[in-house]
Amino acid sequence: MTTDEKNPRTTGEAPAASPELSAPGDAANPACTDAATPAEPTEPAASAEEAARAREDAARKTLAHREGAFQMRRRSVAFKAIVSVAVLLVLFVISLGVGRTSIPPQTVLEILGNRLFGMQGTFTAGQATIVIDIRLPRIVAAMLVGSALAVSGAAYQGLFKNPMVSPDILGASAGASFGAALSLLLNASNRIVQLAAFVMGFVAVMITYFSSKRVGRGTNMTLLLVLCGLIVGTLFQAFVSLIKYVAAPDSKLPEITYWLMGSIAKVTWDNLKVFMIPYLLGIVPLLLLRWRLNTLAFGDAEAESLGVNVSLLRGVLIVCSTLLTSAVVAIAGVVGWVGLIIPHIVRFITGPDNRIVVPLSLVFGAIFLVLVDTCCRTLMASEIPLGILTSVIGAPFFFVILLRTQRGGGSE
Repeated sequence: MTTDEKNPRTTGEAPAASPELSAPGDAANPACTDAATPAEPTEPAASAEEAARAREDAARKTLAHREGAFQMRRRSVAFKAIVSVAVLLVLFVISLGVGRTSIPPQTVLEILGNRLFGMQGTFTAGQATIVIDIRLPRIVAAMLVGSALAVSGAAYQGLFKNPMVSPDILGASAGASFGAALSLLLNASNRIVQLAAFVMGFVAVMITYFSSKRVGRGTNMTLLLVLCGLIVGTLFQAFVSLIKYVAAPDSKLPEITYWLMGSIAKVTWDNLKVFMIPYLLGIVPLLLLRWRLNTLAFGDAEAESLGVNVSLLRGVLIVCSTLLTSAVVAIAGVVGWVGLIIPHIVRFITGPDNRIVVPLSLVFGAIFLVLVDTCCRTLMASEIPLGILTSVIGAPFFFVILLRTQRGGGSE
């Protein structure tokens, strides 16, 4: 045996461990136990816990920020709604006193208080007659007509996903104009003229709707509705032109022309009672279904995946909007641009959420048409037709919309 074999340190090999020393759990030699057990990764575990805690804190902060922003937005919308209603009430009182016979707002309030609550005042019988019997039904009609057109316009813009859509897109105004012009040509009574306008407006939209269903058969219904509405509207406008052509130029033609220009000067309380039936039937469902308009913005397939019956919803929206538009044309003639510009103004103030746009369009539409009607009866010695002034205001506004749209598209 050599020296290297006797001394294992010189061979570079470790001596064989004794079974007694290498046995696990040997209390006599704890150093060996520590050497055999791997060290726990304490630092990576701590860093992982810190990262998870940081993510939780960030999620909590984000949720709190969103909740705060949501609450702030709700308060902002509520404030704007309260201010708009207050403006409507102030404008309502002022409009009752404005005219050829000026009546102070305090006297107007006394007259209203006397009629509603029996309060005493210092007004005359003539002032009470002017406010209650002449101006009040007209201003109430302006509020109802403006709100009906604005809400139907907001509903159509949400339905077609197009901010350039107005309530007469499906031919309701053209059909109602044809019914009224035909009735005036045949010397019908005022009640028959209104009924014919309402029925023919509804008939025109139903022709548009079922024509698009017949042609489309499951394809892009939105585009087909617009195209069929354009066809039907053009057809009924041609019928109106034919009636004006054959009407007597000294009697019937001026009457038809003036009616088509729009006016609420001859509206009575009896007319408003009849108008309230289609008004409520049309506006209440639109207010209740306004949140579903947001689902249509994602497309028909996505809306159906969210549980929305798109075909039924589209039919309900069209029927309700047609009720409002036809009833407006029946009582006030053709009043354009209100349903186009008012939803745009509301979106500019509150944002694109239809849950807010639809009810606020009701208030802003009433404000707009009360203001326009007041200008119609006070700017000139003879009254300006309502449709003329709304077109004078609406056309430049539409140009501004087109200009902003083109600039936005160019920047993108």
